[in-house]
Amino acid sequence: MRFSVVVLLVAMTSMALGGDITVKRLQGDVRVRHGVTEHWSAVAVGDVLRPNDSVKTGKGGSTVLELIREDSGTARAVTLPPEVIVDASDMRTLTQEELMLKLTMEKVRSSSYQWKNDELRMPDAAVVHGQGSGSEEELNENDRATGRLQLNGARVLYENGFYSTCILRAMEVFRHYPWMAESFSDRLMVAEALAECDLRGEALAEYGAISRMEGLGEEERMLVRERMDAMK
Repeated sequence: MRFSVVVLLVAMTSMALGGDITVKRLQGDVRVRHGVTEHWSAVAVGDVLRPNDSVKTGKGGSTVLELIREDSGTARAVTLPPEVIVDASDMRTLTQEELMLKLTMEKVRSSSYQWKNDELRMPDAAVVHGQGSGSEEELNENDRATGRLQLNGARVLYENGFYSTCILRAMEVFRHYPWMAESFSDRLMVAEALAECDLRGEALAEYGAISRMEGLGEEERMLVRERMDAMK
């Protein structure tokens, strides 16, 4: 039943990338991955990204991407700082209806993911790139590094106004790497992105969940209370 719901929602929310994304400037280590392949290859100025491409910047690496809107032909620049992973398909804006459907799909996935036996839980292809075999400790270290790069990418989306895809990307990371959901700043980013998308109920619920996190300092709790009061 859950699988049927997911398939239906995917069909209802699928959409093409809004326009071309071209690499305009490069510095340091910047690589691209096509689809779910495990290979990261070098990228060059002038390359046009495909909708299923992902871009990763290393330490000291950065790139400027030019996004062209398909409907209007207008251009905008997006800078990727060091140590991020960003999917080309995330650099777009969803309608509120599309976001709500995708949020529902993510909740279904999260419910199914948590329902599985922990011994059977395995990262998907996007998680284990470059990992053939290794100890559990090595895999956990790789998971943390990958999750952090993806959350850094979600913050890039947030800072460039792609609030809807920022929310979805962050929630996906939290689903695959539950320990990442213990980060106050990342959870706050999700709550603020929900508010930016005018999803008041969802934003208040997220702020409430943040306020119940263990180990928060008084300044952090006060900040959450102020954000909640501002929405009431």
